[in-house]
Amino acid sequence: MKQGWLSAVCACTSSVTGRTERTSFVDEMLNDRRSFCMRIGIFGTGFIGKTLAVKLSAAGHEVKVANSRGPETIGEDLLVSGARAVAAADAVREVEVVILSIPLNRIPDLAPLIATVPADTIVIDTSNYYPARDSVIEAIEAGQVESLWVAEQLGRQIVKAWNAIGAHSLAEKGIPAGTGGRIAIPVAADDKRARAVGTALVEDTGFDGFDAGTLAQSWRQQPGSPAYCTDLTSDEMRTALAAAEVARLPKRRDLAAAVMFERIEELRSAPEHAVAVNRVVFM
Repeated sequence: MKQGWLSAVCACTSSVTGRTERTSFVDEMLNDRRSFCMRIGIFGTGFIGKTLAVKLSAAGHEVKVANSRGPETIGEDLLVSGARAVAAADAVREVEVVILSIPLNRIPDLAPLIATVPADTIVIDTSNYYPARDSVIEAIEAGQVESLWVAEQLGRQIVKAWNAIGAHSLAEKGIPAGTGGRIAIPVAADDKRARAVGTALVEDTGFDGFDAGTLAQSWRQQPGSPAYCTDLTSDEMRTALAAAEVARLPKRRDLAAAVMFERIEELRSAPEHAVAVNRVVFM
């Protein structure tokens, strides 16, 4: 990506007066398959949210980041590439994309805030359901797809992305487009344009964005599936998504979690071993 061109794009679009003009501009960029600049608000400063703030701002996007504790608690390491720490309400104001990177059980708490976001703003969710952490959610236990549950809580459509890659891999394994062996990240959404935007942003974080279809099919990238945190290429991802068996996901998810809990000290010093565990259990 050429910084000069990207800076010019940001300069010419940040003052656009109408969202229709801006939407048209983004569509043009997507159709050209070129890099583009977007205004992004990220809520959540854990491992995934932190890495997304750093990578997306480094890619030239205008990024604001917030958490539940206030901007003064956000470390400078999240802001090294140009992201700005803001209050929660500011993170979703005048942005084109909102990324939620928080535990799944906290999603309902953000529903009132997300309700203030315009309908054409794209909301991307990175969360996963782990009952030991999130408490038991009966609808998901009964078979509701996690992404559909999130969309229901928020009262709007979402994009599912960055949920099927581990924090270490996201931070350390991104490489330029076209490089052999590039890891793929599945992206699911019902709206094709929203899915395309999510895919393009995944590309900007150093990974192949893989079109995983609709939210109804996003169970194929949930914990326990062959595609979940196993660091696959695009060709491998296609096979893994097709091979998923919905009935086996919960047991595989819980088995891998138990193994990792038992080996937590080892994983702290060698986090890449988590991928090996997932491949053995999920594939």
